[in-house]
Amino acid sequence: MLAIRCLDCGHEHSAQETLLPKCEACGSGWLDAIYDENAVSPLWHYGLGNRELSLWRYEELLPIQRTHPESSMGEGWTPLTRLYSYEQIYQHQGMIYVKDERAQPTNSFKDRQAALTVIALQQKGIKEIVLASTGNAGVAYAAYCARAGIKLWLFVTSLVPAEKMREAALYGCKVVKVSGTYDETKHVAEEFAQRQGVHLDRGAKAVPGKESMKTLAFEIAEQLGLKSDKKGGWVAPDWYIQAVSGGIGPLGVWKGFSQLQRMGFIDKMPKLGIVQAAGCAPMVNAFLANAPKATPVTPETLITVLATGDPGKSYELLLEAVKSNGGTMLALEDGDTFVAMRQLASKGGLSVEPATAVAFGGLERMLKEGTIQPHETVVINCSGHTFLAEGHVLGDQYEQYVLEAQKNAEGKPIMPQVGGITGAIQNLDGRVKTIVLVDDSGNDRRLIRKLLRSHKRYVIHEADNGRDGMKAMYSHNPDLIILDLTLPDMDGLTMLETIQRDSQLRDIPLIVYSARDLTHAERDRIESLNRVFMPKTGLDREKLLSAIEDELSSEG
Repeated sequence: MLAIRCLDCGHEHSAQETLLPKCEACGSGWLDAIYDENAVSPLWHYGLGNRELSLWRYEELLPIQRTHPESSMGEGWTPLTRLYSYEQIYQHQGMIYVKDERAQPTNSFKDRQAALTVIALQQKGIKEIVLASTGNAGVAYAAYCARAGIKLWLFVTSLVPAEKMREAALYGCKVVKVSGTYDETKHVAEEFAQRQGVHLDRGAKAVPGKESMKTLAFEIAEQLGLKSDKKGGWVAPDWYIQAVSGGIGPLGVWKGFSQLQRMGFIDKMPKLGIVQAAGCAPMVNAFLANAPKATPVTPETLITVLATGDPGKSYELLLEAVKSNGGTMLALEDGDTFVAMRQLASKGGLSVEPATAVAFGGLERMLKEGTIQPHETVVINCSGHTFLAEGHVLGDQYEQYVLEAQKNAEGKPIMPQVGGITGAIQNLDGRVKTIVLVDDSGNDRRLIRKLLRSHKRYVIHEADNGRDGMKAMYSHNPDLIILDLTLPDMDGLTMLETIQRDSQLRDIPLIVYSARDLTHAERDRIESLNRVFMPKTGLDREKLLSAIEDELSSEG
């Protein structure tokens, strides 16, 4: 890479500044990587056949070199699969291909972005970052940050499905749910990062993110060439279609195809098909109005992964690309999206998330309306998989912090005033108390969990036997233990004695909660260990909550 250039003023910065937050000359956050394509072209024309099948086979046109290979997980070089059934359904004479990004390590195309970004962070020695996400990017970053030992603060809107939050939390990141729109969430995340002095990921504006998406174009052209009669030549499709939120995917893809054309690998640019959810379609609204800028909207869609209400300069860049050769932008209603999702599964054998189904619904409309000509070759980005297994692992027991997005006099979101803004930020990492509940009765655990969460926010880890209960205590270092005495594999009093002998566990407040009739000796032993006993029989909820509060207060 030669330099990093500002898209607004043209000022060039050092190629080493891959994570530069803004232009040093004009303050713009829109930066672009510049390469010596004349030097790269002969290398690639000679052939890439012996290189690994990942996005790193295109390393000369990436902003970083893979100095930390241990952080990679085989990202890139996903299948390009022909969708014969749709060709038959719509009597399409050309070829329709699916770029199946479900094959990525965390099952979405955002793994490309996370892979490059995390290695760039490692090269700069950055150990902690903040990211705002509508879902897929958060999961991808959580996985790659976990692999690299980087602490991730993930800010999501309250509309993001719990499955996405659980999936991210499974990797150990800090999930911060903001009660506001995605654009408000981004603002809150930025303010948090500034006050904490933590690196903020800037999405489509950041150099590694957009550059990573170029590899989609490189792979598509190389894979189409292998499938064509050119046998090793590179081929551009007539159309590239993708569902869009912030626009980072097609922005990178367009740049990738542009580089291939300048280097002489392809003889044409594909037309872009940009599809948005109708309930959050600022780009489509502006495109249909022939407006040079997009007016921000408040998202009103169930497709939360696509809920970016203010695309900013992304729209201007994509508008230029779309208009350059006859591309289009269109919006799809949520109901049509779910119909498309079912059809793709039942007719094409592809199970995809709703955000991906938006793109396929757009494809169907473009085929029906003749926007796509009968002979044209189409590649559609199958950006993510529908099924998430993490709910079966974590249930609703995952760490999550909640911030209420407030607004200032100008209507801009600000950090919450919970105990003062400084206190809210400083205490965010430790505000929520963790409780380990050990009880073999599912009904009793459910009752306590409901009681606790109706009173205050807690992170609750449950176990139905002594062995798993001990594991939970060691794993989660709780602020409080609630222990039943009648367990299938271990007597509760024996377990209590074990806890008392363990230096890691003995100082954790503990409430014995049981329906068992205790002998005088058993009661005396519990009291001698300075433990609280609460009977299950005739449960006094207020007393139990009061005891929990007292124990947590003594611990804090």
